[in-house]
Amino acid sequence: MATQLPLNLPTRTALGRDAFFVSPSNAVALASIDNWRNWPNGKMILCGPKGAGKTHLAQVWAAESGARVIAAERIADSDISDLALTPLAIEDADRIAGQAGDEEALFHLHNMILAEGHALLITAQSPPRGWNIGLPDLKSRMEGTSLTSLDQPDDTLLAAMLTKQFADRQLKPSPEAVTFLLRNMERSAAEVERIVSRMDRRALSQGRKISRQLAVETLADPSEI
Repeated sequence: MATQLPLNLPTRTALGRDAFFVSPSNAVALASIDNWRNWPNGKMILCGPKGAGKTHLAQVWAAESGARVIAAERIADSDISDLALTPLAIEDADRIAGQAGDEEALFHLHNMILAEGHALLITAQSPPRGWNIGLPDLKSRMEGTSLTSLDQPDDTLLAAMLTKQFADRQLKPSPEAVTFLLRNMERSAAEVERIVSRMDRRALSQGRKISRQLAVETLADPSEI
């Protein structure tokens, strides 16, 4: 069988509320986000492991609140006074911990947004007590912010995430493939993304469908196509 070279086709990621599947592992976090008008001091930290749905939930909140979304690493190069004019979601705040300039920018933006009376959502992989923040004033403000968490996915959510990741790539897995993956894959949101990407590339390079056998081979062979 001739092998096709896989192309880097764009993935159409669905990030609307209708595409956010609710299960026991994320229901509390979703309820916290829905209650954003009542956040203590107008702010909330959303934490969870990579791929757990933080960006998706931030986008859901942004659509409902009229917020903008920015990566924490971009704040220092942005117009802070402009960012403070609307509600704001700051993604991956833990990534800038220990970087003095970025911490200073986040500190001032945090204060300006709240002074303007706007809501602030911050995402990270872990609670702020583990970020190793160097700026004492920023550390106290982050650790004093209310926290909600996304847990690792349960069976129901993991199945929905697999289905969504395949759909984002315009792929239709067989039910047997999804069932096999649920029973045998590492149970994490990040692994969902890795496995779907590998199966996509393997299917494209070999001209095959997303079948149970393809799932078996993909888990057995960790190499990238």
